[in-house]
Amino acid sequence: MKIRYWKDLAEYDLETAKAMLETKRYLYVGFMCHQATEKIIKAYYTSIYDHYPPRTHNLRMLAQKANIISDLNEEQNKLLNTLEPLNIEARYPTDKEQLLNSLSYKRCLYLYKSTQEFLEWIKEKL
Repeated sequence: MKIRYWKDLAEYDLETAKAMLETKRYLYVGFMCHQATEKIIKAYYTSIYDHYPPRTHNLRMLAQKANIISDLNEEQNKLLNTLEPLNIEARYPTDKEQLLNSLSYKRCLYLYKSTQEFLEWIKEKL
């Protein structure tokens, strides 16, 4: 039940990222991809330890605690590194214009597709 909770939230957040991409609200594409990734890692953590995952948004730390960090390929590591700052920057942008300029359709499409692949990879492990 706990695993399903996190998995459902991750899928919902990924659908939201897609909606944000389609409506060109790029600031929130990265944020929602971060959220989806965080929640699917928490689903995996819960499947391994059968208790509530750590209360953190740090993707790398969550991956370490879930013992999947060494299983990540280069592309997955790149995704975690790319998404990590978008969680904070989307919420508290220090330079909103600069952040928005860095989030093109092409970059956000990459984030969405890479996140989708990451979720599928974790779901296969569940």
